[in-house]
Amino acid sequence: MKFDISVPLLGFDNIKQVELQKIDDIFMKMRSVEDEHISFTLIDPFVLREYDFEVPTHIKEKLDIDEKSNLLILNIVLLQTPIENSVINFIGPLVFNTDNNKVAQIILAESTQYGIAEKISTFLDK
Repeated sequence: MKFDISVPLLGFDNIKQVELQKIDDIFMKMRSVEDEHISFTLIDPFVLREYDFEVPTHIKEKLDIDEKSNLLILNIVLLQTPIENSVINFIGPLVFNTDNNKVAQIILAESTQYGIAEKISTFLDK
């Protein structure tokens, strides 16, 4: 499934469209349509922890989000060997509106209880 990027991804302003591919029930792969060498592994944060935040109004407008919108929230994970050493960026979630195929990355406030590089092993024992 292809998504148009409505707000540039941090550090990747040239990417305008991505393709999302399911790996399994937890992981997905997001690949740039413009540059096949740019891809990210994403994870469903809700299988690991309680995860709650407000989508800012300007992002809701860019993604055409309303109360009926179907959203998919995923986080970038940096895979390591062994998998327990992998880290997840919980402070920069990707918000996908699956109704209109638009996506944006948001950055949560620094005062949030989420981190930029939390080890996946922290959540595997729970």
